[in-house]
Amino acid sequence: MNVKIEQSWGNRLKSEFDKPYFQELVTFVKSEYSNHRVYPPGKQIFSAFDHCTFDQVKVVIIGQDPYHGKGQAHGLCFSVNEGIPMPPSLVNIFKEIKDDLNLPMPPHGSLVRWADQGVLLLNATLTVRASTPGSHQNKGWESFTDAVIKVVSDEKHNVVFLLWGSYAQKKGTIIDKTRHHVLESAHPSPFAAHRGFFGNKHFSQTNEYLKAQGLPEIEW
Repeated sequence: MNVKIEQSWGNRLKSEFDKPYFQELVTFVKSEYSNHRVYPPGKQIFSAFDHCTFDQVKVVIIGQDPYHGKGQAHGLCFSVNEGIPMPPSLVNIFKEIKDDLNLPMPPHGSLVRWADQGVLLLNATLTVRASTPGSHQNKGWESFTDAVIKVVSDEKHNVVFLLWGSYAQKKGTIIDKTRHHVLESAHPSPFAAHRGFFGNKHFSQTNEYLKAQGLPEIEW
């Protein structure tokens, strides 16, 4: 099956595209886009991979579902398009960055600049029906994104994985911790951030680790 995904990823994931689960997923997603409003726009489903090629990956952040409101989702977890109000989890991420690195709150919530520096912003599920969170879960996306995490874990070294919340941590059990640096904390959502996301200092810890490996730090 020909999937329009950035070539370095396509080369490594091509075996997934011919598996029955992925073919069923494609059929489901096409039907959803034909019959419902679905986010992100079709051309942005694989934006995380377009902005961060396999060779570029230095950091992986794992989210769960795309945002399900109008104009929000554009293929990068936790990120929203410029001009769209920041969701609460993203506000809390920037609060932690301010406290951790003394950086000001940015003027918008697009994380494209992170992705372009080698941060893979990967949602477990890459599509969602408008106003219906979780609507595309358990349709095959999770198997595909597990394969993405596994290929990064198996073929790269010294990647920093940021696992926020129990869902991301469970998904991260396939990461080889002898090859990579895994940081875990509570989720940045307003319901959980005070239970350990605030004060986790993941952003400074990430840069300290990258620097120790002789890699460029992320400009958060």
